[in-house]
Parts: sequence; C-alpha cells; structure tokens
Amino acid sequence: MYLKEELTNIVSEGQVVDDYMTLKETVNNHSFVKGGIPGCLVRPQNLGEVQKIIQWANGKKIPVTPISSGEPHLRGDSVPIYGGIAMDLKNLNKIIFVDRRYRVAMVEPGVTFYQLKKELYGAGLRLPMPLSPRKSKSVLGSVLEREPITIPKYHIDMSAPLLCVEVVFGTGDIFRTGEASGPGTVEEQWEAGRKQKWDSGPGQISYVRFIQGAQGSLGVVTWATLRCEVLPTQREFLFIPGESIEEFIDFVYRILRLKLGDECFILNGLNVASLLQDGADIRLLCKELPPWLLVLGISGYEIFPEERISYQKNEILNIASQFGLVPKLSISGIGAKRLLKSLEEPSEPYWKLKPKGGSCDIFFLTTMDRVSKFISLMYQISNDHRYDIKDLGIYIQPIQQGRSCHCEFNLIYDPNDLKEVDKIKKLFSVASRAMMKEGGFFSRPYGSWAQMAYNKDAGSREAVRNLKKIFDPNNIMNPGKLC
Repeated sequence: MYLKEELTNIVSEGQVVDDYMTLKETVNNHSFVKGGIPGCLVRPQNLGEVQKIIQWANGKKIPVTPISSGEPHLRGDSVPIYGGIAMDLKNLNKIIFVDRRYRVAMVEPGVTFYQLKKELYGAGLRLPMPLSPRKSKSVLGSVLEREPITIPKYHIDMSAPLLCVEVVFGTGDIFRTGEASGPGTVEEQWEAGRKQKWDSGPGQISYVRFIQGAQGSLGVVTWATLRCEVLPTQREFLFIPGESIEEFIDFVYRILRLKLGDECFILNGLNVASLLQDGADIRLLCKELPPWLLVLGISGYEIFPEERISYQKNEILNIASQFGLVPKLSISGIGAKRLLKSLEEPSEPYWKLKPKGGSCDIFFLTTMDRVSKFISLMYQISNDHRYDIKDLGIYIQPIQQGRSCHCEFNLIYDPNDLKEVDKIKKLFSVASRAMMKEGGFFSRPYGSWAQMAYNKDAGSREAVRNLKKIFDPNNIMNPGKLC
C-alpha cells in the first residue's frame, strides 16, 4: 500500500497495480527462475515518469525490474528476484519515426515486432528479426538481449541492428549513446538531417555495449534507433534436406563467405513442424520431414529483382551440387509462401510452446564446425536422463556473416506434468554445465548460468561489478541478474 501511494504521485491514475494475482504473473516464466512477488507494478508513460520512478526508488533503495515484453516469459530475465517494483513499459509504445532514406527506425520499448512490421512495410523497409518471435515480444527487448537474426549477412557486429539508445541509469541520470549524445538535442539533430545512426560514443567508447546484454541491471532504455533493410519485392526459398548436421557445415561456410542469399538457418524436424503447424498436426508433419532442414532465402529488390534472384539461385545450386546436396523449392508440402508467412508474422501461440505447452531452452555461441559435437553430447545426456529426443528441438543460426553461430536446444515438456518438470530441471542443469565445459560460450547468462559463466572468468566478473557501481551504485536495477 505504501508503494502504491508513493508511485501514484508520480504516474497517471490507474497506472499503479497492487492486485496480488497480477503481481504473481510477473514471477511466472518457463525458465525455472524463481523470484519474489513485487510490491506493485507501475506503468510509466514517458521519459519523465521513468526518471522520477528510478530517482525515487534510488533514494529509498527499492529494487526496480524493467519489463518490456508481454507473456509468456521464457528466460527469467524479467523476474523480480527481490520483489520491489516491477516497471511495465508497455505504455511506451510509440514508433517515433521511420526513415526510408537512411534505413533507420526509432522505437520505444513497448513496441512489438507485430506493431513495427506494419509501419516498416508501409515505408518499404524491414527489420532483420529473430526466428518467428512471439507476438508480444518487445523489439527493444530482443535487440538489447542480442537475440540472433535469421539473415547472417546483415549481422555484421554483435550489436546489430541496435544503433543509439536513450537510457535512464540506476542513478536517475538520462544518458544518450552514439550520435544521439550530441552536439545538440535529438530534435536539433533531426532538423540538421541526422538520424542517430552512428552508434559509437560519446567519445571513443561504445556505451551501448555496456547496456546490451545487461538484463536491465544498469538502467531502463526509453528509446533506441535500429538499422533497417530494404523490403524485397520478390523472394524465393530453397529447402535442403539432410540426414545429419555434418552435411551442411562446409556448404554453409561457402555460401556465407560469398554472401549469397539472405535467410540462412538450420532446424531439426520437430522445430520445423512446430514453426508451421499446430496441435496434433505437429507430430504428423514431423514424421514426413527429414531429420534436418537447411533453409535459404533469396531476395530481389527494386532494381532487377528477377536477375538478382536468378544469379544467386544458380550459384547456390552449383555450389550445393559440389557438396552433394539437393536444394528443393518445397518439401513435405512446405513452400516459399507457407514459410514466409511463419517468418514474417510473429507467432501466436509461440511456436516453441506448441508441442506440449512448455519449453526450456539451452543456447550458447560456438562455431559451425563444432556444432555436431554439441548435438552428440546433448543426445547422450538426454538418453542418460531418459528424455525422449523426439521432444528435443534444435536450432542452428549462423551469425556475424558466418564467423560464429547460435546453437540452441529446446527441451519440450508438459508444464502440468510435475514428474516431467522435475526431469527437465535436472536435465537443464546437467546439460548446461556440460555444454559450457565443452566450450560453449554463454554470452547471455540468464538465471543459474550467470554464476557458472562468471565463475570461469573472474576478470570479467569484476569488470561488470565495477560498471554496476558506476551506473547503479545503490544496486536497485534488477539486482541479482548478473554476477
């Protein structure tokens, strides 16, 4: 009651909630991360309210947990570990601008992929997206957490497509990174024709790299600019079936080095079926599919789209023949239109939850040539724990133009089956430690991964703690999330 009364003086009427059932929902997630039920949930509507809330909480040393995406929550990064205040940013949902000439958009944290897609398509642009994000997923939440995008050639740097941000640090200070830091205000920069595309700065430091991956433990981002790409006028997809992941590795290295195609990712049969079907149809389609499927997208733009698609397609087919691979225009009834709909439309219900209702994900960075070792290890651990590998989803996403890749295992389970939940918890813990020991780089250490990752690198742990002391000295921003 005390929190509600104090925060009601800061935000608009009706934007502070202390209903127990609503507050309990902020703790629910699919990651097994446990937290304390917050004292209240507050929904600021602008930068000024965000700053006043953090300044007040900083003075009282009350924890603040930012939440930008809607349910379901999968990783536990938005779970209030120590209760306090849950800050729901869904009311900050403005698309501030979309600029076709500079291929950039500025959005607030409450903007979802579903909302942004309509605006970008109207301007002839698109944002490289993760693989079919859920409908309630915040665009800023995704790019701040460095979720991999499906087009490796546009993933030049780990921070892409994020450019500049405005952030309120745990001290209550407002800070803008990159070009947005000045000279002049953002509005004055717009008048001069600048669109906050240069991400480094102020000075020689790229401050945005401190904020990315921090899980809201340094501050609250109130807007960001994103690098967009031209919307294709024509598109084709090639489907390459395989019996083992090893068949694809050298081929993928070759086409990515030559920057052929756009979308490029590998899924096992269960994940392909989950992406495209619902309910019992998932298992039926899974039986018809090959064990592995490499998906390649080819795009044509405004100038000579047919010619662009034609030469890239011919080159891909020629290289594929050298590796004994047979690309197809459709497989098991899956064609370009059907897949494109799944890639462009955020999924509802979320595709990972379709088979059984729950999914616990293990993901890390590695290189393509080591992926098969991790898959074999995952199969072995699953068998040891009597987990049916038919319920194991696998997603391999090349990133950074093929220099590395995102390797992900989706442990599908029924959240209502307590025995199965207990089995998944044990499997998750054992498999995570085994993957890390094998050399998997957990660059996004959520939940129990944080202690595992930072215990291996005392230097990085101290560096992160020192940054925390600078930007959030009273440790109010999402405490307990990192190290």
